[in-house]
Amino acid sequence: MTHALIVIDVQNDFLPGGALGVPQGDAVLKGINALMPDFDAVVLTQDWHPAGHSSFASSHEDKTPYELISMPYGPQVLWPDHCIQGSIGAQFHPDLQTDRADLIIRKGFNPDIDSYSAFFENDHSTPTGLEGYLRTRGIERLTMVGLALDFCVNFSAVDAAKLGFEVDVREDLCRAIDLDGSLAKAREGMRTAGVTLT
Repeated sequence: MTHALIVIDVQNDFLPGGALGVPQGDAVLKGINALMPDFDAVVLTQDWHPAGHSSFASSHEDKTPYELISMPYGPQVLWPDHCIQGSIGAQFHPDLQTDRADLIIRKGFNPDIDSYSAFFENDHSTPTGLEGYLRTRGIERLTMVGLALDFCVNFSAVDAAKLGFEVDVREDLCRAIDLDGSLAKAREGMRTAGVTLT
C-alpha cells in the first residue's frame, strides 16, 4: 500500500505574525520536515486566493472577519485577506522543505467560492484534481499534517475518508484556530468519518 504525506497550507499567512496566523503554527515545521523521507509521496497544498476573494470580510460591506454568512454553496466564515496570489503571505514558510514535494495543489483560486479541502471546493462537488493524482499513483493511505487542524486539515481528512482513502491525522503536527468550538467539532467529525487521530 502506497502511503502519502499531505502537508496542508504551511504558508506565511497562517503562521504567527501572518494575516491569519494560527497560534504556534510554526511549531510544526521541524516535525513535518523530519517525516517527509518516510513516505512514498509528499503533496503540499497552498491556499491561493485572488485579491477580493468572496471569502474575505473586506469583500462584503459592513462585515468583519470571522462573521458567518450564507453563500450559494452554504455557510461561509469571512476571513481577513490572506494568501493572495503571488504575495509573500501566500508563500510556503521558508523552512518548509518544499523540494521534497511530488505535487503542489493550489486551492481557493476561484473568486466566488472558498476551498478548505485539498479535494473539493466548498461546494463539496468541484474537484481539485488531487484524488485523480493519488489514484493514478496507486496511493491508498494518507497522513495529514499542517494548518489549520479544525478547518483545512479537517475538511481534507473527512473528504479523503469519504473517498475511500485510509486517513490518519497527526495532531502533534497540526495546530488549530479553534473558532467558537470548531476544534472539538472537527475532531468529532473526523472520527465519525473514520479518520484516525494520532
